Amino acid sequence: MSDPRIPVVFGMAPAAGDVVVAENFASRPGHAAGCACCLPRGAAAEALAKLFLARAIGRGQPFKRVVITSDPAPVLAALATDPLVSARFRLVDAGGGGEQRPVPAG
Repeated sequence: MSDPRIPVVFGMAPAAGDVVVAENFASRPGHAAGCACCLPRGAAAEALAKLFLARAIGRGQPFKRVVITSDPAPVLAALATDPLVSARFRLVDAGGGGEQRPVPAG
C-alpha cells in the first residue's frame, strides 16, 4: 500500500504538479508557561497546514508534492513534532538520480 501523505522534498527543481515553498520561516516567541494548548504552531507547520487546506477544498492549483527551497530546519521540525503535519505530509529523499523514496523514521 502506498503512503497517502503528501511528499515533501528539499532543494529540488520543481516539476509539473509541485508547489514550491520558498518562505524563510521566522520563529514565533512563546510565553513562559509554554503549555501544549497555548504554544503556537511554528510558521512552517502553519504554512503546510494552509497548503493542505487549500488543496483539500480545491482552492488554488492542485499539487502532488511540496518542494522546499528555503532552510529545511523549520520544516523538518514541523514534520517531527506537529501531529497534523506528520499525518498529512511525509519527507522523501530525492537522491538516487531523482527517484523518490521515503526517508526512514529515525
